[in-house]
Amino acid sequence: MTATAFGKKILVTGGAGFIGSHLVRRLVGEGASVTVVVKYNSIMDNVRLVSVWDKLEIVEADLRNIDSLRQFAGRTFDAIYHLAAYNHVGDSFIHVNEALLSNTVGTANLLESGVKYGRFVYMSTSESYGLQHEVPFKETAAPFPISPYAIGKYAGELYARFKRHQTGEPIVCIRPFNTFGPYQSEKAVIPELIIRCLRGLPVITTEGKQTREFNFVDNQIDGILAAAAAEPPFDDIINIGSCQEIAICDLVRKIHGLCGTNAELRIGGLPNRPTEIWRMSSDNTRAKEILGWTPTVNFDDGLARTVEWYRNYLKLFANADGALWKL
Repeated sequence: MTATAFGKKILVTGGAGFIGSHLVRRLVGEGASVTVVVKYNSIMDNVRLVSVWDKLEIVEADLRNIDSLRQFAGRTFDAIYHLAAYNHVGDSFIHVNEALLSNTVGTANLLESGVKYGRFVYMSTSESYGLQHEVPFKETAAPFPISPYAIGKYAGELYARFKRHQTGEPIVCIRPFNTFGPYQSEKAVIPELIIRCLRGLPVITTEGKQTREFNFVDNQIDGILAAAAAEPPFDDIINIGSCQEIAICDLVRKIHGLCGTNAELRIGGLPNRPTEIWRMSSDNTRAKEILGWTPTVNFDDGLARTVEWYRNYLKLFANADGALWKL
C-alpha cells in the first residue's frame, strides 16, 4: 500500500508522535503535501520530524481548545489521520482529566471544526477491549475499557462512529495493538527495557505473566494507510494486529539477550497493576479480508532493528563527548 493511495493532500494530528512521525515521513517520502498539527511550532519540541520539517505545513493548535481549530474551517484534505492522543495507560490514572479531554473532547472538536475530507481515519486502541474472557480479541466483542486512557479513546471512537452514522461521512475506525520501533518514548515498555539493558541498569518488572502482542511500526503504518484507501470505506471497527502473543517476562529475557548486557534482571520485583489485562492478542481476520493487510516485518526482526536503533540513539544522546552535548 503506497502512502498516497488515497490522495496527496493530507492532514495528520499527532504527527510529531511516535507513530505519527513515521506516518508523516512515509507520506512526505511519497510526495504527499502534508499538514501536521502540533502544540508548539518548534523543531525543539518535534525532533522526530527534523528530517522533513521544512517540507511540512505546520499548524499550531490544541485539539482540546475548539477555538484553536477554527483555522481549519472550510479547508479540505484528501485524508485526515487522527492520531493525536494522551497515550499512557498507567499515567492516565493520575491524569484523568487530560486523558479524557485529549482523547474524547479533542476528537469531537476536530470532527466539529468544519474541516472537510475525503477520508477520516480515527486511531483507536486495543486497550478499548479491556476486560475480556475470550482471546484473541475480535471486533464483535463488547468493549470494557479499564483505564482512563482507554475510556477516553473508546469514547472518541464512539463519537467518530456516531458522526459517520449521523452524516454518512467516510470515517474509518481502527484498533491498533501495541506498536514498537525507532523513535518511541522510553515510557513505553520495549524502549524502556532496551535502554535500561543497554545502559547496564537494573531491570525491575512484575512477574510478567501478562501477555501482549507487539507490531513493528512499519507494519502499523501499512495498516493505517490500507484503512484509508479501502473502497468503500468500512463502517465497522478493524483490528490492526500481528497475532503474535508474548508474555512480558519472555519479552524481558529476549531483549536482555539481544542487548548482550549484564544488567541485573529482577522479574517479579514490582507488584501487578490492579486493573491488569492478563491476555491481549488480536484476531486480524477482518484486516486481511477487508484491507488485504498482514504484517510484513516479523516480531524478532523488528525487535533486532529496534535494539540497533536505540544503540545508536544512546551513542548520540548519552555521549558526553558527542556533537549533541557540545552544542
